Amino acid sequence: MLDGILQGFAVAADPINLLYVFLGVLIGTTVGVLPGLGPTATIALLLPLTYTIEPATAVIMLAGIYYGSMYGGTITSVLLRLPGEAAAVVTTFDGYQMARQGRAGPALGIAAVGSFVGGTLAVAGLTLLAPLLASVAVSFGPPEYVAITVLGILLVTYLGSGSTFKSLCSAGLGLLLATIGQDPITGTTRMTFGQVSLFDGLDFVAVAMGLFGVGEILHSLERSGKLDAITSKIKKVWPTKADFRQSSGAIARGSLLGFVIGIFPGGGGVVSSLASYALEKRRAKDPSRFGKGAIEGVAGPETANNASSTSAFIPLLTLGIPANVVLALIFGALLMQGVTPGPEMITERPDVFWGVIASMYIGNLMLLALNIPLVGAFVRLLRVRAGILAAFALMLTMAGVFSVNNDPFDMWVVLAFGVLGWLMKKTGFEPGPLVLAFVLGPIMEQSFRQTMLLSDGSLGIFLHRPVSAAVFAVVCLVLVVTVVAAVRRGRGHAEQPAADAKEKVPTRT
Repeated sequence: MLDGILQGFAVAADPINLLYVFLGVLIGTTVGVLPGLGPTATIALLLPLTYTIEPATAVIMLAGIYYGSMYGGTITSVLLRLPGEAAAVVTTFDGYQMARQGRAGPALGIAAVGSFVGGTLAVAGLTLLAPLLASVAVSFGPPEYVAITVLGILLVTYLGSGSTFKSLCSAGLGLLLATIGQDPITGTTRMTFGQVSLFDGLDFVAVAMGLFGVGEILHSLERSGKLDAITSKIKKVWPTKADFRQSSGAIARGSLLGFVIGIFPGGGGVVSSLASYALEKRRAKDPSRFGKGAIEGVAGPETANNASSTSAFIPLLTLGIPANVVLALIFGALLMQGVTPGPEMITERPDVFWGVIASMYIGNLMLLALNIPLVGAFVRLLRVRAGILAAFALMLTMAGVFSVNNDPFDMWVVLAFGVLGWLMKKTGFEPGPLVLAFVLGPIMEQSFRQTMLLSDGSLGIFLHRPVSAAVFAVVCLVLVVTVVAAVRRGRGHAEQPAADAKEKVPTRT
């Protein structure tokens, strides 16, 4: 492990890689500040660029964008009450109230410190845990990968921010789209409708850039409007000793909670920040302070979402399973480079494995150095018109997707999925489960077909293997909890109108 991390720092300390770490956290913070863009759309737009640089350099930059955007979203949450990134929605509860009280500086400062601490501690945990998990995962076979991919898709749909039913529909569509192309075992074509361009399936870059690039652009333009931002000069960004005393426990708990939640597929920043906020409110001596400018309500969630964005790399690097949609895009970037994430990555491509981990230590330091003194500069980005950004992003999208394969068909795919992504946003369907299922679908299908060949078509093999049996037990538990919760909600909705009607019935005197 020590040799590996030293090799990683040697990779990360290369001048080119240091430049890309800086660009990653700078771009990430910037897109986090701009409402409606976010890390998913940005990484989707930059996928063609990664094809022209080294794999380690590409992932180092994309990782920097991911955890950098986690802090950038805080600025708009505090000053606009509008989260620039989904994980920052919890910060609006108390961060905006602190800004209205003239304490925007300490709110942004404690968020930067918490993000640094949470991210650094999570990287330390990643350094210790990833090699151990990779050594265990080497023994995994097709049955285990079927179970893990099923659990990943299920948790993403169950823990998503929207309706569970709509998330399942999105995941089902993603699995269906993943079957287009050649059969992984027999090589016969499926659902190609005679189109030669579909023989290799839909291009992942085109699908991702359409859903999150064009789709987000259209959606952001539709809902953009005038926002009342607190754009006065930010003073006293560095928190006081009293602020640190109030926030130290929240930062420590947020680091641990975010790290644990981020490991599981579907966890992500939204779930970890919500869990941290609920924990701090429950532990508080005076819970009524929350929602009125409690600094713990900013420190805990911000620490948790940065910690979870780092620990989410554990299943990607060790199992080859992306924990969320952003990691699915980074997974696609690695595949484009000919690097397959998984248990063998630590021995076959140690430069990528350890280089990415080491770069996170450096990236968190850069993030702290950028965000404390340059808060005022990032605030000025709020004045950029949405139409200018949209036109520029759309031009980059179309040029970028064509540059990958030089195939005009991919440009039509981008436009089609852009319209689909826009319609999904309008109707409440999250595109995240679709992309994750599209990435995990081929892994699940190939592993399932291989499992059936090994067992002569018997499904009992999943129960005879301890790991796959345990994972499927968790799958069954999640399904049971979901069904029970849905039934209880249904009964509650049915009983409420009856109770209201009973109250309205006049009584005889």
